[in-house]
Amino acid sequence: MFDIKKIRDDFPILSRKVYGKNLIYLDNAATTQKPLCVIEKISEMYSSFNANVHRAVHFLSDASTNEYEAARTVIKNFINAEKSSEIIFTKGTTDAINLVAFSYGERFIEKGDVILVAESEHHSNIVPWQMLCQRKHAILKSIPINDKGEIDFDKYIELLTEKVKIVAVAQVSNSLGTINDIRKIIEKAHEFNAKVLIDGAQGVQHFKTDVQELNCDFYVFSGHKIYAETGIGVLYGKHELLEQMPPYQGGGDMIKSVSFAKTEYADLPLKFEAGTPNYMGAVSLGEAIKYITQIDLENIQTYETELANYAEEKLETVENLKKIGTAAKKTGVVSFQLGNIHPYDAGMILDKLGIAVRTGTHCAEPVMHHFGILGTIRASFAFYNTKEEIDELCLGLLRVQKMFH
Repeated sequence: MFDIKKIRDDFPILSRKVYGKNLIYLDNAATTQKPLCVIEKISEMYSSFNANVHRAVHFLSDASTNEYEAARTVIKNFINAEKSSEIIFTKGTTDAINLVAFSYGERFIEKGDVILVAESEHHSNIVPWQMLCQRKHAILKSIPINDKGEIDFDKYIELLTEKVKIVAVAQVSNSLGTINDIRKIIEKAHEFNAKVLIDGAQGVQHFKTDVQELNCDFYVFSGHKIYAETGIGVLYGKHELLEQMPPYQGGGDMIKSVSFAKTEYADLPLKFEAGTPNYMGAVSLGEAIKYITQIDLENIQTYETELANYAEEKLETVENLKKIGTAAKKTGVVSFQLGNIHPYDAGMILDKLGIAVRTGTHCAEPVMHHFGILGTIRASFAFYNTKEEIDELCLGLLRVQKMFH
């Protein structure tokens, strides 16, 4: 059963005070807090196993390598990839998208080709494709969203032609919390032989993701949004695609042999992991995934859905609060404006009350342009949050309104 007290005890930072108030952390879409088992695993690695991976025959290197590759297997099983070699460790979601844009893009994108991204995308799923289009003289087009924050599927169908080579969309919008119907998006793109990259940074931690069932070509996510360290992420790619793609970076560990005449590259996955990898981050990610797997993603999803529904209802009681993004299917993200009060001002006052929320454009300026606004206040929930914290958020918003009355 879902024991919220026990879960909160697993996250040491949740017991601290901010400005004399109990910390209420509602900025989970930006980064999640870390459970004690992850913190202890990192400490154990540094104190007992620290050595560069794949590079030596001594005991510490062998132990560190085993931990690193075991984490790759944990992730492979977690998203149900066919092979461990389809799991590439990156610095994060942004790095993984850039890898595909540069590697797949340089090999397969030509002048006049079209790349589609949703209007609701994070900048990290827009800018790398813009850069690719500039280099290759390709065309970037956006898939419109409606005023609920949902992808306009009819417009998407209209945009699909044989010229479309890549469709890149988020599983969940970071700024609105909209759960996109990526299965339909993938199926339709494949009818036109387009490849599909799914940004899973806001989805993989909330509900079960099966990359084989989805049949996506690429899937990316970040460790720090799924209770692991910063600076680590994952690119999943279908084996046959990764085999065809040239290395994104050159250096140690991604080679079979090097001479001034010729370099032969290593097999997957090392071909895309040049230099010393963030093996500490990879191990922390494996540990974080084992932790949430033990709790069970279905339990997490059920509890987070209950929290999100409670928050949506509770915020309705706050006068002059306008929600931005009202899709039928959402995760625990609520973006809103509070009358004429600037989001930064509201966020600073909430901070003094111990309540951490995100304010601004959330690296999604096209979304703000769509709604004709400068930014929002965003509260985002994880499975360690409580209804009582949502009550405190609403009381905090009333305090903000009173101060600006």
